[in-house]
Amino acid sequence: MELFVNQVLAGISTGAIYACMALAVVMIYQAIDHLNFAQGEMAMFSTFIAYQLMQWGVPYWWTFPLTLIISFAGGIAIERALFKPLGNAPVLVHVAGFIALFAILNSVAGLTWDWTIKQFPTPFGNAPFLGSQLISTHQAGMIGITFILLILLFVFFRFTRVGLAMRAAAALPESAKLVGINVSWMIALGWGMASGIGAIAGILIAPVVFLEPNMMGGVLVYGFASAVLGGLTSPFGAVMGGFLVGVFENLVGTYIPGVGNELKLPIALALIVTVLVLKPGGLFGRAYVQRV
Repeated sequence: MELFVNQVLAGISTGAIYACMALAVVMIYQAIDHLNFAQGEMAMFSTFIAYQLMQWGVPYWWTFPLTLIISFAGGIAIERALFKPLGNAPVLVHVAGFIALFAILNSVAGLTWDWTIKQFPTPFGNAPFLGSQLISTHQAGMIGITFILLILLFVFFRFTRVGLAMRAAAALPESAKLVGINVSWMIALGWGMASGIGAIAGILIAPVVFLEPNMMGGVLVYGFASAVLGGLTSPFGAVMGGFLVGVFENLVGTYIPGVGNELKLPIALALIVTVLVLKPGGLFGRAYVQRV
């Protein structure tokens, strides 16, 4: 029993990484109905901006809000410059745009800050959390910030006029236009928020995986998996999906003989496929109803 509890705790700490990225993935999906394959690179680039600010002597707790503001503005700029002109283009054109953005951000980051691995500071420290060797204070801080983000998003989308307008623009864009909602700018705002959330994810993940241009590759795959498992229409589902994937892969690696780290992802993806066959909208996503 003790082994089981320890592995669940370790899985939750890993799942916090996936949950942060899944939350950013869902935000853009709700805005444009597409998965952003460059989401990880956007988060990585924002983390390098934070790193550069600290290299210039800006304190950590000033760097954090400054990076969020820059990332928010950058997300809106990317949507306005690249994806707004592609609004009515076929899906494959959007995919090509995401791949181009991925390559551009990765290359620019490598050329600007080089490809060497860099250490990134954490404000929480890395001591054992409450005496447990399985969760550090940084990982506990990640879990706490993830839930704080979730609560803030819930309040924003449920109780603010802008949040309600964004929900309307995402769900029924034509009807939203009829009541005076600027759907185009709601989409841009969704990009900005997703970019800001991605920046938080990158800043929290960098002390664990270290900072370099390819740091988000594996994390993004797990972030996609978590978002799909929890439901692409639900920020709460994305976070829960992240924790579920983290716990599941940890338990599989512990209790199924012969499963090493290289097999954890295929097994987790097999679980996701199974869930989607039974519930296509994900565990917490809403069902799609289409009139014919």
